[in-house]
Amino acid sequence: MERWAGKVAVITGASSGIGLVTAQAFVRKGLIVVGLARRKTAMENGMKGTQGPGKFHAKECDLSSEENIDSVFEWIKKNLGTVHILINNAGVMKESSIADASTKEMQFIINVNVVGALICAKRAMQLMKENGAEGHIVNINSVAGLNTAKVPGRHFNVYSPTKYALRSLSETLAHELNNTKIRVSNISPGVVKTEIFEMANVDTAFLDVVPVLKPEDIADAVMYAVGAPHHVRICEVTIKPTNDAFS
Repeated sequence: MERWAGKVAVITGASSGIGLVTAQAFVRKGLIVVGLARRKTAMENGMKGTQGPGKFHAKECDLSSEENIDSVFEWIKKNLGTVHILINNAGVMKESSIADASTKEMQFIINVNVVGALICAKRAMQLMKENGAEGHIVNINSVAGLNTAKVPGRHFNVYSPTKYALRSLSETLAHELNNTKIRVSNISPGVVKTEIFEMANVDTAFLDVVPVLKPEDIADAVMYAVGAPHHVRICEVTIKPTNDAFS
């Protein structure tokens, strides 16, 4: 990771969980991190006490809004010059069937999980190419993008379809960026104990009785992918808890 010291990393969904822990790890390694989330205060509070040579900038951003995303990347270009690393981590879900979910609800999930990630990748790629710098895009996906989530008695409408789309986006970006200095990685975790379940109104009692991953486990995978030598592209990392209950 030494070669990334002083470089600019953008992390979406940086107010908690995987995004926050990854931001903390990057700052400790000397990176300049721009955290994007709707809860700016949560990002700032979460980063308190993080010691390291890097810096952290909290930017309020609704990842379902192209206008919000464009505004943040304009700020980055004006104040930091470019982007070297993008961690597309923001994701949402809702416990309901497709039949019962409103179109507005499903559209919001699609906008955050797929369209928001796509726009962030586009803006980051443009800056990376303009500056000719080494770059890396990491999409934090889910095993639900490898096998459709089928939990008895529970339904998550378009969550799995968005994760399949994000996985395809990773490979599409990798194809487009072939013969450039920009690499793309897709990381697919199993169940991680984060706020995503609470925000989806899911009863979280199950997290205390089944094996789960910690946000730090996924942050370690991000560091592994980004820290690999430039001639190595970590295409896909799948991470599950030992004795996974949903395999």
